[in-house]
Amino acid sequence: MAAREFSVEFRSAVAQRILNGEKTLTLSRELKIKRSVLYRWRDAYRQGGQEGFKKKLGRPLGTGAKPLSKDAAAGAATERRVAELERRLGRLAMENDFLEKAFKRVKEARSKNNASGEARCTEK
Repeated sequence: MAAREFSVEFRSAVAQRILNGEKTLTLSRELKIKRSVLYRWRDAYRQGGQEGFKKKLGRPLGTGAKPLSKDAAAGAATERRVAELERRLGRLAMENDFLEKAFKRVKEARSKNNASGEARCTEK
């Protein structure tokens, strides 16, 4: 299915309707245009009026992602490793806090059980 093309005047008129308070859902159904497209038109119109529609959006044709240089790749790998270690450190800190509280509760429970001073038998 070929993409539909709309004139600058049409897009301006739709953007003005949105800015005048019409619901994008209603316009989307009426015009059979995705709401995300209508929001892009509205934003482009807000930024530059009809001139805002003349700017091409998205990535320029024929350009792909450029490979990272060795230094940039090493830096990205280092950042990922640091983030992983920070997450691990956070988990270990939470476990440590949990265990400290648990040991404190066990110690308090033992001291309450032995408060009378009598020897307790551990055999059953």
